[in-house]
Amino acid sequence: MDIRKIKRLIELLEESGVNEIEIHEGEESVRINRGGTQVAVAQAPAPAQAPAAAPAPAPTAGEPASPAGDSGGEDIGGHTIRSPMVGTFYRAPSPEAEPFVEEGQSVSAGETLCIIEAMKMLNQIEADRSGVVRRILLDNGQPVEFDQPLFVIE
Repeated sequence: MDIRKIKRLIELLEESGVNEIEIHEGEESVRINRGGTQVAVAQAPAPAQAPAAAPAPAPTAGEPASPAGDSGGEDIGGHTIRSPMVGTFYRAPSPEAEPFVEEGQSVSAGETLCIIEAMKMLNQIEADRSGVVRRILLDNGQPVEFDQPLFVIE
């Protein structure tokens, strides 16, 4: 790949605010990542898109209305995915990208659910079992504590 193309890609990356880009041309590929962050888990091929799921029902009077990150995830029912570290919770790989998962979406074991940034390292958090995402318990960009509930999967 021509060095001029790589320099131009770096310039475009800086102008756009995108954090990472990977380009393949034939057998050659280049991956550019801003800010020196690294993905701690190897990228797997993108899973097939699940059929459009119905929107999650609105919370009833007995449920909390906001996705606050409180540790009361056990009373929701289903399997709780917890944070393995302290950091910042991100639902998508970049601000412009679609979230990894939405409430009501089916996921399979090993599928990426979110990213937790810890000490400038991006750590992908994967589903440890297959099921349907019933609740996303944090908002994008929120700080997360060790062992804090992130998702509820049924």
